[in-house]
Amino acid sequence: MNRALALALLALVLAAGLSGCYEDPGVTMFEPHQYKGKNDPLLAKLQQGGLQAELQTRFQQVQTDR
Repeated sequence: MNRALALALLALVLAAGLSGCYEDPGVTMFEPHQYKGKNDPLLAKLQQGGLQAELQTRFQQVQTDR
């Protein structure tokens, strides 16, 4: 009886341990420079006129010392 209980406990521990290693097999393939995710609200703002220039100005202010 003790051996059967020990085997059942071992099987339970192994099953619990292996279930933690599960990884979703759904792989998403991406093309370079093409966003295929959900709609990004920041993308619409980036395409507006002034934001791109403002970001470029900020970048130049920070990166000039390097």
